[in-house]
Amino acid sequence: MSIASGWDTSAPRKAGRTEPAEGFGYHPEREAHHFLVALPRSTGGMVQIYEVFEADMAGPALESRNLRVVLDLDRWLKIADALADEFNGRLRAAGFKTGRWKAGHVPLARLFGKELVLLAWAIEEADPALIPTAVLNWRGLSPEERWWLYTMTAAQTGHHTQRGRGWRKAVSAALTENPVQGTTPLLTSAERRREARLLARSRGAAEQPSLLDIATRKDC
Repeated sequence: MSIASGWDTSAPRKAGRTEPAEGFGYHPEREAHHFLVALPRSTGGMVQIYEVFEADMAGPALESRNLRVVLDLDRWLKIADALADEFNGRLRAAGFKTGRWKAGHVPLARLFGKELVLLAWAIEEADPALIPTAVLNWRGLSPEERWWLYTMTAAQTGHHTQRGRGWRKAVSAALTENPVQGTTPLLTSAERRREARLLARSRGAAEQPSLLDIATRKDC
């Protein structure tokens, strides 16, 4: 068992190949218990995150019993890249196929789901300006700390209607109201790609001669 990933990585795998999975590390043949992120197809929709204990659980029963958190799309987009970057890094290290967010239903391995919901609980009612702080503090926790915090919070205030109470309120305060001092925020893969594109564009613009340069060269 790999502590960092939460999976059994001792079984031999063929070199150069990754094990197939659904979404982010979900293997239905191994474990029915998982999480499900329902991403809207329209910009006005809401993101719904469920904990699924049975593979065939769906419909009203799933929503009434196991809807853990609901986020507006703007809040979701502020954490989506960081979540994908964290999970995919650990999936690659364990030899599993990486995942990506897309409209519709995206399943996650049980332990990834716990970590995702913990961060979602922290920001569901927070000032949007504090979300980067929450992401940074969430990244500073070990996976085991995230799992423990999720378990304690879910036991008392795990349903989506119980926002702002007890452990749920404490998690939000811990992650959003305690900025990490003297720490440089880690960029996600998407942020690094964006910075690289901007840098390439700025270099290209710097290499282009100005109109004054062209006129000077003609005078010479």
